[in-house]
Amino acid sequence: MGRRDDQGDGETVALRIDVAGRTLGHVRRRLRVVPHALDRLLAEDTGDVPPAGRDGWLLRSLPQAHLPAWTARSDGWLVAVRQRYPRHYIPMAGTGFDDWWQGFSPKTRSTLTRKARRLAEQFDGGFSVCAYRTAAEVADFMAIAGALSGRTYQARLMQAGLPTGKAEVAAAVAAAAADNIRAFLLFAGDRAIAYLYLPVERDILVYAHLGYDPDFAGLSPGTVLHVEAMRTLYDEGRFRAFDFTEGDGAHKAQFGRASIDCADALVLRPTLRNRAALAVMDGIDGTAARGKALLDRMGLRARARALLRG
Repeated sequence: MGRRDDQGDGETVALRIDVAGRTLGHVRRRLRVVPHALDRLLAEDTGDVPPAGRDGWLLRSLPQAHLPAWTARSDGWLVAVRQRYPRHYIPMAGTGFDDWWQGFSPKTRSTLTRKARRLAEQFDGGFSVCAYRTAAEVADFMAIAGALSGRTYQARLMQAGLPTGKAEVAAAVAAAAADNIRAFLLFAGDRAIAYLYLPVERDILVYAHLGYDPDFAGLSPGTVLHVEAMRTLYDEGRFRAFDFTEGDGAHKAQFGRASIDCADALVLRPTLRNRAALAVMDGIDGTAARGKALLDRMGLRARARALLRG
């Protein structure tokens, strides 16, 4: 999302302008990015605020309860909430897979079991799930999943595929050497059709990348893979939580077991340039919201989303 430099005035952040999950463009500003990790949110510790970047701050996953204080302290600045969402997570300490599984309704458990069975029935020998943890294993994972990632709608439409540059692969392998990566691939025969990539930060699993082969989208391979991965992750008994990070979504809400109301907010210097940027983003957001409402009334939103992803 951003590019750091040594000038001490923040980093160049490309603020996406999205409509229906499709990126139309970016607004770039020099911002001090202030992330809020799940462990600090759970401890109700948002930490010290660093100096503003040239254009201000980007507050990521700020608890919504803290927004009034930020607005009050930012008198004269431009404060804009870009999105509000529940930050979903799974508390894992002292619990097991069965505890998490029983958190689904009986109907949902039946649906998930049926999805796994249906996927297995499509292939001779069913499907298999491979876990990747060591440096050598993660190097293999990055090669296989990287090739698959380029075909996913996450990469094609959202620029959110698995990073596969040399620097990113080297960083993943180094993190694995420190036992801070968990990754999984779902195979149909010898063909990888879904991947899940989870960095580990202070014994918290971070939901970084999930993708699947669009040829098998109707078989829910990502969902099946995630359920099977949770079995393995719980068996380790190491992790405090599974963090679904910023943003809401049906998958996060269904698989999560708790949440914190959060927001992503911009705090910008009141320059004409920044006022114009906010006006453009707010205008597009408003148009998109009205379009979604119209599609909802017509019962066409799901079909429109499918067309955009196709």
